[in-house]
Amino acid sequence: MFFHKQELQHQAKPDAPDAVYARKLQEVLGGQYGEITVAMQYGFQAWNTHIPGKYRDLLYGIATEEFGHVEMLAIMIAQLLEKAPIGATDDAVQADPAIAAVIGGMDVQHAIVAGAGARAVDSNGNPWQGSYITASGNLLADFTANANAELQGRLQVARLWHMTSDKGVRDMLSFLIERDTMHQRQWTAAAAELQAEGIELMPVPHKFPRDKRYTDTATQYINFSDGASAAEGSWAKGPTPDGEGEFTYLPEPNPGVPMPAPTTPDPRLYGTDAKSNRVEKVSATIKDALHKG
Repeated sequence: MFFHKQELQHQAKPDAPDAVYARKLQEVLGGQYGEITVAMQYGFQAWNTHIPGKYRDLLYGIATEEFGHVEMLAIMIAQLLEKAPIGATDDAVQADPAIAAVIGGMDVQHAIVAGAGARAVDSNGNPWQGSYITASGNLLADFTANANAELQGRLQVARLWHMTSDKGVRDMLSFLIERDTMHQRQWTAAAAELQAEGIELMPVPHKFPRDKRYTDTATQYINFSDGASAAEGSWAKGPTPDGEGEFTYLPEPNPGVPMPAPTTPDPRLYGTDAKSNRVEKVSATIKDALHKG
């Protein structure tokens, strides 16, 4: 059960309206690595967690905080749009807010669809989608994905910080940057703790039967490029991070195996193959008559 308290975690008030910047800010609200994504990602991970205790509680707590960040950004965007000048100066253009919005660089749907409010979209107006979230049920895989989400999100917020001189906007973004810093650290710590406790180990899934694996290839760095410098990396020599083997370096791939013969689709799918059209038609008719799938 969720309860909403009409307070913000941190102030979200711009010094002045700016419709163009409001569009830019949509990226860290409704983009792939925006606050909607991480709020929903951590929420679904919590709901799908199979064990009680600290990891589940961690997910619930941070998911709820991220919904608060969604609210902060939505409110900031709405304020940036409030009384915002379009930016175009021609009287004929200004007479049509939709045209003026396009010319001025703002999101035209901020005005037409949302009535000067935030939307669940990215900075190009692409709708937020559930396919952005990762919730696999494997906590080590998920915590690693969470760290990446915070890395990407913090990177984008830091870039946006430099795209405005508004002190109020910068203040909110500075706060979000530091919360992303904490979240990067916490997911890294949680992933390490999972492994230290032996609950999950690398590689994921670690429980896959060893006798079903090609273990001789699991430590090989195979050079598929004509650049040779990758051989200098720690992934090409020395112990693997999980301590289960030693990296080796192959300067080029081993010989491959023959390609299978081209497939022959069901004639009712009308794929082009070596059979004549007459044969295909007869074959399709027979299959239909026999009700063969």
